[in-house]
Amino acid sequence: MIHVYMDDYRRAPEGFTLARTTEECLLLLRECEVGVLSLDYDMGLEDETGGFVAKSIVLEALFPREIYLHTSSASGRKEMFELLYPARPEATTVHTGPVPPEKLREIVSGASDL
Repeated sequence: MIHVYMDDYRRAPEGFTLARTTEECLLLLRECEVGVLSLDYDMGLEDETGGFVAKSIVLEALFPREIYLHTSSASGRKEMFELLYPARPEATTVHTGPVPPEKLREIVSGASDL
């Protein structure tokens, strides 16, 4: 199982696989079992947005176990949450903020129950 951090600018936290584009993120969701997914919204001028990824997750049923929305865009966070939350399976949790420090420590230590 992997954890994916989609962002065109920020570094991925330790324990995460970095997806620099929306297509990289979707490829990882399609090809790997993903435990934690952390999404940015604004992915640069040449790429789609996190909203596109959220919509693709719903349409293709690519839900990981947990989704965090680390974007600084309030409207982008709202869009992604409104797409993901009502469509999520019972086993998926959607969080409206970044991965908290205690969860990051669990992932690094391998103690995460995912």
